[in-house]
This record gives sequence, structure tokens and C-alpha cells, in this order.
Amino acid sequence: MQIFLLVLKIVLIVLGGALGLLLLLVIFGFLSGLFTGHKDEYSKDSPFYRFVLNSMTGLVLFIAGAKLVHEGEELPEGRFLIVSNHRSNFDPIVTWYKFRKRPISFVTKPSNLKVPFYGNIVKRCLFLPIDRQNARNAVKTIDKAAEYLINDVVNVGIYPEGTRSKTFQLLRFHNGAFKIAQKAGVPIVVVCLTGTEKIKDNWLRRRTLVTLNVAEIIPAERHMGMTTSEIGCEVKEVLLRELRKAEPWRVHDKAEADAKEEAGADAKADAKEEAGAGAKEEAKAEAEAAAKADAKEVSASIDT
Repeated sequence: MQIFLLVLKIVLIVLGGALGLLLLLVIFGFLSGLFTGHKDEYSKDSPFYRFVLNSMTGLVLFIAGAKLVHEGEELPEGRFLIVSNHRSNFDPIVTWYKFRKRPISFVTKPSNLKVPFYGNIVKRCLFLPIDRQNARNAVKTIDKAAEYLINDVVNVGIYPEGTRSKTFQLLRFHNGAFKIAQKAGVPIVVVCLTGTEKIKDNWLRRRTLVTLNVAEIIPAERHMGMTTSEIGCEVKEVLLRELRKAEPWRVHDKAEADAKEEAGADAKADAKEEAGAGAKEEAKAEAEAAAKADAKEVSASIDT
């Protein structure tokens, strides 16, 4: 009994310490976000706020039970543009944390930079807003991201799909994203993400395996001679290849899924049309048979 009480006491102390650490980190993050990020734009990645971001991210992923695994190639030397499929809000979080030794600033939707405290912190880590509804402003963001790479400030991450795919199928690419790498003359790192969509459902219940597969690195000397559409096609093929290997039970190409759905709808329409034609033929045959029977009955009555 005494041993049990001793073990229970130790467990409670450990849990209390963990909760205390969590509370301190939350307060620290809150205060850090409160006193920074009020400027619209910064020119240097802040090591302090990068530490705050990574610390809070690590704690969140630990509590969520996310196990991050890096597969495939190693990241290249020097600056790079990192692109991947996008299926969860956790995608950028797991990416910047797993590759935290090579700081990455993401191009993101403007509303993310307005989230209280968090928005201020990621501003200091040089995250950039992109307004996809305004082409001129979007080009300015692309130029700024390229400037970060050219001036050796920080690596840049962007999602060519532009938004999360709730069906986990690859959406149409915004190929202008690849202009960042072409303007800066840096390699494109293609990462295939799987498992991030399960973190939310598994939260506090079970561990979630998240795989960051560096599937291909497109060197600058190769993509500089390509159009952004050609780069987009190559990146998409790489991601589809890896997604099909990792999740063979899913249809990963939205265009392919739409084509199958359209084919299914056409088949149903054809079947319905054939069934209708068959019903008409059957009704016609029945009417003809009834007419013949009536004629025969009339003929018989005349004969008598």
C-alpha cells in the first residue's frame, strides 16, 4: 500500500510539473505575442520569437500525440522553397517544427496573421500574407518571399493548392507559387504529407503518425528553364506518385475523381434512359396485344 501511494505521489508530482510548465509556456507565449508584431512588415527573422514559436508548437504536438517522421531525401544546403500537399491546419505546424533547424517562413492567408498573439509571433518569424483575390498584391508577396531567399534571410514554404483539400485530393495548383524559386534561383523541395488530418480526431486519445516525405528536390538549374505550368505538372506527378504509394485506397487527383463521378452520372443517365425506352416498348407491346385481343373478340361476336 505504501509503495502504491509513493508511485501515485510521484505521478501526481510529474503531472503537476507538466501542467505548471504548460501554464508558464502559455503565459510566456501570451506576453511575447502581446508586445510584438505591431508592424506590418519585418526584415529579419527573430531568433527569440522563432524559439517561442517552436517551443509552443512542440508542446502542442506533444499533447496532441503527433509522432513526426522524416522520410526521403535530406534538405539541400542553402536556401530553398518548400512545397507540399495541403490537407490540414497542422500541415505548416508539423513542417516548420520538424525542420526547425532550417527555419521556414510560410506564405499564408492574411487572416492567420490576425489571430491574437499567434499572428504577432509569426509576423516576427517573417510569415507573409498573400491576397489571392488581388493579383497585384499577390505579386508583391511573391517578390518579398523571393527577396528573403536571395538575401539569405530564411527559407520559404507555400502550398500550391492555395487552400486545404477537405477530400484529401490534390486541388488545382496556383503555379505562380513556383515563381518564388525561379526569381530567387533556389531549389524546390517537394514534400508529401500524410497523417496530419488525423491529429484532430486522435487528440488526447491515441498517437498519430505523421510522415513528411521529402519526395524530390528540383534543382534551380533545371526548373529555371521550365515554365511554371511545367513545374506544377512535375510537382503534382511527384505528389500523386507518393500519395498513391502511401494511401493506395484513396483517389488523390481531384480531376480524376471528378471524371469518375461524371462517368458514373453519365452511366446512370444512360441506364435510366434505357430503362425508360424498355418500359415504353413493353407498354407498346401490351397495347398491341390488347388491341389484337379486342379485334378477335369483335370478330367472334360477328360470326355468331
